[in-house]
Amino acid sequence: MSHQTVVILDFGGQYNQLIARRVREQEVYCEVKPYSTPAEDLKALNPIGIIFTGGPNSVYDPAAPQADPELFRLGVPILGICYGCQLLAHSLGGQVSPAQGGTAREYGKTETFFDSSCKLFQGLPAESVTWMSHGDYMERIPQGFRLAAHSAACPNVAIADEARGFYGVQFHPEVNHTPQGAAILRNFLYEICGAKGDWTMEDYKNTAIRRLREVIGEGKVLLALSGGVDSSVAAALLAEAVGPQLTCVFVDHGLMRLNEGDEVEAAFAKWDIRFVRANAEERFLSRLAGVTEPEAKRKIIGEEFIRVFEAEAKKLGKVDYLAQGTIYPDVIESGAGDAAVIKSHHNVGGLPDYVDFKEIVEPLRLLFKDEVRTLGRELGLPEYLVARQPFPGPGLAIRVIGDVTKEKLDMLRQADFIFRDEIAKAGLSGTMSQYFAVLTNMRSVGVMGDGRTYDYTLALRSVTTSDFMTADWSRIPYEVLDRVSVRVVNEVPHINRVLYDITSKPPATIEYE
Repeated sequence: MSHQTVVILDFGGQYNQLIARRVREQEVYCEVKPYSTPAEDLKALNPIGIIFTGGPNSVYDPAAPQADPELFRLGVPILGICYGCQLLAHSLGGQVSPAQGGTAREYGKTETFFDSSCKLFQGLPAESVTWMSHGDYMERIPQGFRLAAHSAACPNVAIADEARGFYGVQFHPEVNHTPQGAAILRNFLYEICGAKGDWTMEDYKNTAIRRLREVIGEGKVLLALSGGVDSSVAAALLAEAVGPQLTCVFVDHGLMRLNEGDEVEAAFAKWDIRFVRANAEERFLSRLAGVTEPEAKRKIIGEEFIRVFEAEAKKLGKVDYLAQGTIYPDVIESGAGDAAVIKSHHNVGGLPDYVDFKEIVEPLRLLFKDEVRTLGRELGLPEYLVARQPFPGPGLAIRVIGDVTKEKLDMLRQADFIFRDEIAKAGLSGTMSQYFAVLTNMRSVGVMGDGRTYDYTLALRSVTTSDFMTADWSRIPYEVLDRVSVRVVNEVPHINRVLYDITSKPPATIEYE
């Protein structure tokens, strides 16, 4: 089945993945593309609408990213957000200028007034709060446009050319700080673009199973199974599609949490699939010895994963396909075209140039994390697997800052277990989206048993999030943090200081490396 598609053109804004997630929440399929994508390529996708994202540049700067002018002649509705709104105005004959003396410059929550006769704002209250972040403003709007929203400081918060289906908003409807944001996006998708809402996980499951059967045919598949949510759902989907042609290989690279390798093996022993546990701790640690740069770690781990799979494939005889649990944020964060590389995911940007398989199969590549969980439930996976917290493919190697050694990994495993144990005892497990410990590379002076110590600092990290695109730090009660700290410094050798990270995403990422 072919889904209706909305294209999101990425101009470098911090909320671009969130825009995509908000569109998917409306049961409309979308893809994020670089702003430089030619109009002809986008036309081939037959989009029902295009969204220009925000971005850090000023549209009047000669070096600022621009869209292909042919986009405006495709006859497809366009919504510009923040920079995207200003780009729309700039490209079609308006004038965008720096805000002078604070006039029209807006940041944060702003009281905004909507013209509900505009399709974009129909059904909305006449007045609400929006989240602003712009230092430029549209001094002159293009011919054919009208003003559709304003604030006390800015007369042109939103513009509309309803004849052509072009709309622009200076604020960010995709963030929770804009209470009517979901309704605005829904109006664009359904009232302006004519969306039917044909993107559901039940439909995706059936379509994906059918496509996997077509692609794989009678071939054999080797799945990289970590035991995390993504690879577990990928295993269930592939098992449904090709059953006995699937072999799941769990690479025990020595970078797992305490007892996790045994737990993964026990969980999948109950499944009607072929499960292979490849013990490769020595191999990985020898390759990582002395490596401190995060991207280098990820690429080494990515390459070693592939080499281990190749070795296991040879033991199995001819294997045609390598399957991975790659998801959409992995693809976006690993960078494409002019997009920034936030971090190379071991299963995307960390892959080596040569892979000894006919093809790599990634059945979850188009899905966000919460969509993967929904798909897992559609496939009948148990809740303890579906609701499991994310764990990075490179494992604890990117939670040990600096060089990775077995001694440091053992320290971190024990400290991480204590943190998770105390969270569980306090009944807080279900209130946080992800929590873990990080062994920093910082050493400091301490006092234990009336003697001086010079040992490592442990950082605790916990976040709450709905989509993992943005995240807020968790407000863990002090008494729980106190118990964790006391236990860690008493039970884990060579750690004498415990810190709690109170940084949200952005500006930080959830993981440290």
